[in-house]
Amino acid sequence: MAFSPLDSDLLGPLFTTKEMRDALSERRFLGLLLRVETALARAQAAEGLVSQELANSIAGIDPGSLDIKVLAEQTRLGAVPVIPFVKSVQAMLPPDVAGGFHFGTTSQDIMDTAIILQMANAVDLIETDLRALLSSLCELAEEHCETPCIGRTAGQHASPVTFGFKVAGWCVAIAEHLAQVEQLKRRVLVLSLAGPVGTLTQMGDRAGAVVTRTAADLGLAVPAMPWHTHRSRIVELGSWLAILLGILAKMATDVVHLATPEVGEVSEPAVAGRGGSSAMPHKRNPVGSMIILAQHSASVGHLSTLVSAMASLHERPVGAWHSDGLALPSLVGLAAGALREARLLAGGLEFDAARMYRTRELTNGMIFSDAVAGGLAQAMGRAEAYTAVEEEVANVVRSGGHLRERLTKRFPAHHSTILQAFELAPAINAAASRCRAALISVRKQLA
Repeated sequence: MAFSPLDSDLLGPLFTTKEMRDALSERRFLGLLLRVETALARAQAAEGLVSQELANSIAGIDPGSLDIKVLAEQTRLGAVPVIPFVKSVQAMLPPDVAGGFHFGTTSQDIMDTAIILQMANAVDLIETDLRALLSSLCELAEEHCETPCIGRTAGQHASPVTFGFKVAGWCVAIAEHLAQVEQLKRRVLVLSLAGPVGTLTQMGDRAGAVVTRTAADLGLAVPAMPWHTHRSRIVELGSWLAILLGILAKMATDVVHLATPEVGEVSEPAVAGRGGSSAMPHKRNPVGSMIILAQHSASVGHLSTLVSAMASLHERPVGAWHSDGLALPSLVGLAAGALREARLLAGGLEFDAARMYRTRELTNGMIFSDAVAGGLAQAMGRAEAYTAVEEEVANVVRSGGHLRERLTKRFPAHHSTILQAFELAPAINAAASRCRAALISVRKQLA
């Protein structure tokens, strides 16, 4: 097994997507390092600090010409890959311009900015998948806005709802999280260019202009102060990813329970070879939900690593910055993989309406206890009504029978009130109304 399943040829396709693995590939990262150095050289040339030819020379270097094995060996000595990267690139530049390469900056500037560009691409991929997932879930909720099912609280049967109402809850949670993307981008997509201690002393009075030009070239915002040791934006991105995984895990948790044979109200999409067992031919495991729950579980530790790294020493961290690389890429990869599984679930969940009906009947009418207690309360007061219904519920549990018949026999004068309370329609109409209102709000956001 590889040190990280996300990088494993065996387990990588299980836990993340090919698109995200490509976006976070080392070769792509080297290309981003070159892009940052090119933008910096272009900005410095415009301010008369380096040769006009430097940026073109850097831009002409193929990331594939950099020897990753050599860089890796030298990184082990310096602890930062940008140090051997700078030496390797400088050796490839024409001697008359090479002296200006990496002028006035520091390794963390180049690496942090390249990471931010990498995260911008990753967030775009995640946002696209989130929108697709939300669209599918809206269709699912609309289809089942009036499909009756049991509401469950504390693991017990509560009152009737609809399956669409349940799915609409998933939709709103995802939509509210998606709504934070633009603000997240504004907070996170920020240039890191501050020099060894954050003052850009070597660039003199041209420093501000260089920062502004470099940021504009890369499509990033300009920070008010250096953030070498102020890592809140990295933690914010990690938190957003971990919360997303938590939202998807709630959906997966619901599906896992509903797919158990004892419940059997839904099942994951039937795909040949998916969810099987090496020992038991009858098994159809909820593998999509299983993967999402595993990804969510792993995210907690990664987020903790990012939060711990906020305790950074003075103007350059000791170890804290390096730990970002152990956590942030993993959170991105896990989120991408979880979204893939969630999209598969949303597009192919199978339903058993007859099973949902039988589930509602399991408690012999007790799921209407709140409705009948409320109806009787108007005639005899809440305390007396609640006590009476509670007593008859106990009799149903102990001796069987249906709650409706027991109550009509006990209170014949309130026969019509009791029968009305056992009507399913009010609960379904209420759930469907909330479902449709939620979908209107979500679809406005998608549009």
